[in-house]
Amino acid sequence: MTTIHISKTSRWFGNVVAVNDVTMDISPGVTGLLGPNGAGKSTLIHMMSGFLAPSAGAVTLDDRPIWRNPEAYRQIGLVPEREGMYDYLTGGEFVLANAELHGLPDPGAAARAALETVEMTGAADRRVSTYSKGMRQRVKMASALVHQPSVLLLDEPFNGMDPRQRMHLMELLRRMGEEGRTVLFSSHILEEVEQLASHIEVVVAGRHAASGDYRRIRRLMTDRPHRYLVRSSDDRALAAALIADPSTSGIEFDTAENALRVQAVDFLRFTTRLPLLAREHGVRLFTVSPSDESLESVFSYLVSA
Repeated sequence: MTTIHISKTSRWFGNVVAVNDVTMDISPGVTGLLGPNGAGKSTLIHMMSGFLAPSAGAVTLDDRPIWRNPEAYRQIGLVPEREGMYDYLTGGEFVLANAELHGLPDPGAAARAALETVEMTGAADRRVSTYSKGMRQRVKMASALVHQPSVLLLDEPFNGMDPRQRMHLMELLRRMGEEGRTVLFSSHILEEVEQLASHIEVVVAGRHAASGDYRRIRRLMTDRPHRYLVRSSDDRALAAALIADPSTSGIEFDTAENALRVQAVDFLRFTTRLPLLAREHGVRLFTVSPSDESLESVFSYLVSA
């Protein structure tokens, strides 16, 4: 059971705090690290992989520090978001170089097996400079898997992949989790995490916002107040009817948009009652659109929940 433990960990760069007092455990199985862009996900992954020292707190692998611990690196595979590849090498040469750096007994066989795992054997003799974004992602994955690590860390691994490549990678990560490996991948896209991860860690603005089964996180998101922009043939009559309904907690007239801004606290009741109330009062609905559906607003709600 290989577990990464992050204990009261912070990381700052000058006056900028990228990660602030985070505590979490990454255990065997597939864990999704979810957060908006700039939340601190990459910084956390760099500390977990031993490429960055924590400014405070500790990041350990089975109770041993990861920073400056070469033995820990043998158990960790990293797929970074940024590309640090040698474009003049072929994909096969790139993976082989990583196998040799790990001192594997048969680096050639290990490289071929890793390339086959990510379905890149057919393009192994092509230079990396000719690869698409998705192909580069798969070769990075092969180099991370070449030494058969017990821990795999992936930073936004689905960026640039076509639907088929995404499905293949999801199935590969799912299988690795079922084998007992510790797999963590970051994403700012909720649907990616929901399809793959059995456990979710949410970070917002460098802080740990939520943790647990994705269904529980999904419920938190579903239960949050929803804000809607509503345009109708008679905003005043509709506002009066909505104010009296328990599904709403606030209504404002937006003169610039010539519309109502409605805060709904009971999402299901609101979506059912709105058209009924409009019909009862002879009001025609022209526009009903959510105004707070960005992931940033969702994560901000989780922080305050």
